[in-house]
Amino acid sequence: MTIRKEVAPEAVKEKERAFQKFIQTRGLKTTKQRNTIVSVFFGLKGHVSVEELLREVKAVNPRIGYATVYRTLHLLVESSLVEERRFGDGLARYEGHSEVEHHDHMICQNCGQISEFYNPQLEALQEKLAAEHDFTIHRHRLELYGTCADPESCNNRKREQEGI
Repeated sequence: MTIRKEVAPEAVKEKERAFQKFIQTRGLKTTKQRNTIVSVFFGLKGHVSVEELLREVKAVNPRIGYATVYRTLHLLVESSLVEERRFGDGLARYEGHSEVEHHDHMICQNCGQISEFYNPQLEALQEKLAAEHDFTIHRHRLELYGTCADPESCNNRKREQEGI
């Protein structure tokens, strides 16, 4: 259930240029198919699975296949433009770096909705705890699992995802 988002064209172009630079440093070829996949990916909102990206890419170019999308996503991860996430449901999802560079996630175990959040107090507490334990944090992930507060909306999203 991917949603197109309003992305400044220059922001997408910046990501495309960064990916092209990465491809060149790896000695790989630039292809129209890769360019299409990168452009479509950065025009999507949320945490995108390979299947969701493939569906969106095929709307632009029906000749692009699963393997090309999969390989391109992994190149995007290698380039550090995209992160692979796994939220305990067996699917790999991919997200481009958001406007808020660091963020955490809340995942509904009923409908699968993934919400991003950033809390400066939580970040400060983590730094305080690390200092108290003479520990240097290099990176972290916080994922909160629970259920949506509004059961009706949650059940509607679940039915929509199941195609009911």
